[in-house]
Amino acid sequence: MIVSPHNTLTSLRPLALTALVAILLVAMITPANAEKTELPNVVLIITDDLGYGDVGCYGATDVKTPNIDRLAEEGVRFTSGYAAASTCTPTRFAMLTGKYAWRQAGTGIAPPNATAIIQPGTETIASILGKAGYTTGIVGKWHLGLGEGPGGPEWNDQLKPGPLEIGFDYCFLMPTTGDRVPCVYVENHRVVQLEADDPITVTNNNPDGQPTGITHRDTLKMDWSHGHNSSIINGISRIGFMTGGHQARWRDEDMGDVFTAKAVDFIENNAEDKFFLIFSTHDIHVPRMPNERFQGATPLGYRGDAIAQMDWCVGQVLQTLDRLDLTKKTLVIFCSDNGPVLDDGYKDQAIEKIREHKPSGPFRGGKYGIYEGGTRTPFITRLPGRIAPGISDEIVCVVDLAASMAAMTGQQLEDDACPDSFNVRGALMGESGAKGRDHLVEQGRGLALREGNWKLLAHPDGKPVKSLTYSKGPGQFELFNLADDPGETKNLVKEYPERVAAMRAKLDAIKEAGRSRP
Repeated sequence: MIVSPHNTLTSLRPLALTALVAILLVAMITPANAEKTELPNVVLIITDDLGYGDVGCYGATDVKTPNIDRLAEEGVRFTSGYAAASTCTPTRFAMLTGKYAWRQAGTGIAPPNATAIIQPGTETIASILGKAGYTTGIVGKWHLGLGEGPGGPEWNDQLKPGPLEIGFDYCFLMPTTGDRVPCVYVENHRVVQLEADDPITVTNNNPDGQPTGITHRDTLKMDWSHGHNSSIINGISRIGFMTGGHQARWRDEDMGDVFTAKAVDFIENNAEDKFFLIFSTHDIHVPRMPNERFQGATPLGYRGDAIAQMDWCVGQVLQTLDRLDLTKKTLVIFCSDNGPVLDDGYKDQAIEKIREHKPSGPFRGGKYGIYEGGTRTPFITRLPGRIAPGISDEIVCVVDLAASMAAMTGQQLEDDACPDSFNVRGALMGESGAKGRDHLVEQGRGLALREGNWKLLAHPDGKPVKSLTYSKGPGQFELFNLADDPGETKNLVKEYPERVAAMRAKLDAIKEAGRSRP
């Protein structure tokens, strides 16, 4: 006999009817609040100088990246995933603060003695997740300055403010970049293994006439091509001068192992709690000096070998999640801080051994520029059981992670917090019909506005520019239709003057408004 829902309800006793209504109400509210009660751990893996075409799941064939490919197979691979800028410091600033770096002075590539660029009291992705009960940590490259004061960081004392003053509970850092001094690790507020009788100094000139990449070039294990010719540390000359701290100095070949071990330790130590980890690899930034077991692993030279090492580091994190039964409880986000560069100051045969490899994939340009190759990078999210595997064309950017994590944890951002971060949580989670951004400002040498498939480039001046990763013709503005011309080869400024005018006006409005978050 078929019984109608009406007859069933009316035949129930009052107590049973009340229970059924309660069940229905729970069913109605659960989808919207599920992530509040079952929040995943979050592991954000951000690599350095990795291009759209540098990994297998985005088309690379001369270097194998099975662990990153695994993420793509088990999660969402974005075809329009972006760094916030085409260089590291501004992207990392934007990723943490949800604010375009070009809105704040002093957010260019940080020099060796840079003090803290993000000040205490700033809302960050770490402080947001900390308020939601997460234990927060960052391991790897920092490059956002440490300490305060006119003399630069107190390398021989407490290095604060730093990550711990803006929402992180733990940090193990490379303070700047591998090609800059000081070549030491920092754990929480202190240089690791620093001896009191061997203090560190960091300067822009040679304080004691020490050997340099110029005076002792023939002793280097890797020659420099431009700019990287000051203090010699571990047989490699760097940007800037460093004295002291001999026991604390790193060995480049061990860096991948050291950072990976610290990332694994953080996961193991917090496996019973909710945790947020940024694993910020140094690879594949220069100087590319992978561990000996990876040297020669690819036909692309040390640049390709560094990609293979970075993929191994990713694999160690994934294996740790598997071993601790955390894979289905952890949202993994994989991205890069900007696009690729071949010769970035060292002669490591990246150009000579390029073969048919296309670091930027189908896109034009790379690091430093505002063409797509500079900012469009690999971008993957994975959470088995909650993110259905697939490919997404939605526009997402690292600047959106702060607002999206706030939404995931049920928090309302203050009006002045994360001013350019969009809530694209649904897109990141691969939800059907969920939308990403409708526009994005890309930062490089100048700014660019992507609106749908249209992109307007506003160069700082009209002069032609040519460099290793960036070139342009005459004129200050360029307009491209990325749907028809992803390689940005046909400038449509003259064909669509009204669109150019409208997009220029919108870019100016975004700049003047001080925010773009809806």
